[in-house]
Amino acid sequence: MPIDLDEIERARAEADCLATEAEVDAALDRLAAAINGRLAGTNPIIYTVMNGGLVLAGRILPRLPFPLEVGYLHATRYGHALKGAVLDWRVRPTQDLRGRTVLVLDDILDEGHTLAAIVDYLKAEGAAAVLSAVLVHKAHDRKAYPGMRADFTGLEIADRFLFGCGMDYKGYWRNAPGIYAVKRL
Repeated sequence: MPIDLDEIERARAEADCLATEAEVDAALDRLAAAINGRLAGTNPIIYTVMNGGLVLAGRILPRLPFPLEVGYLHATRYGHALKGAVLDWRVRPTQDLRGRTVLVLDDILDEGHTLAAIVDYLKAEGAAAVLSAVLVHKAHDRKAYPGMRADFTGLEIADRFLFGCGMDYKGYWRNAPGIYAVKRL
């Protein structure tokens, strides 16, 4: 069934802006400062979770003024297991992780099942430390485990259907410069 672009455009036009581009930029500055403080001098590998983490990676990496390696991975979770869920790997990590510090970048921590499984996988592959950074922490109590948080978080946003800055609406609007919520019906 073809996408109705009028509906896609209407969703953006009617959406509530929850974080402006300026607020996102300020959050990225804070996020980068925290990452710099923790990872400078550790020779990290920074993995971007595709597709959502792409925009965050493009905006945060230039703010990290230390040597690092960059890679990407693409995984989806299937099944209903909570911790250590089996991942369907589209692209696996390619670098040797043994003894390395790894930072995983993603757009949002919603329930976190996939991120938790990715972190577990990277640890099992021998990484010395695995940290996570997300632009958005969605505020709710349905996390993969109680109290789950990324190591670095840009913004805490209400529990709504979000898009922009890497998050999508029906595959569109990852490129929106702020963070938007679909209009409540």
